[in-house]
Amino acid sequence: MKNKRINIRLTQAEYDAISERAKRANLTLTEYITKSCLGKQIFVIDGIEELNRQHRALGNNINQLTKLANSGQIRVVDLGEFLAEYGAIGKSIIELMDRRRWR
Repeated sequence: MKNKRINIRLTQAEYDAISERAKRANLTLTEYITKSCLGKQIFVIDGIEELNRQHRALGNNINQLTKLANSGQIRVVDLGEFLAEYGAIGKSIIELMDRRRWR
């Protein structure tokens, strides 16, 4: 149970900067400050939401193909395009992570 308070004074610019960082991290101001003060790393990776959406869509597609194959409705599938897109998403995720690591 959280029952202790800390009061600090900030300039408006400091408050705005911390608030913006908390918002970008999708955390409350309290969560952001607590994690930061306890030395926990907070990662914000711009663009990851779209890559996650694409990754989920590909997962849904492969699940549908698997169901069709298991039911005998299809026998052969050319996965070349799927594998290329899956690889491209993986490469994009790695690039985003590398870019974030060196900021």
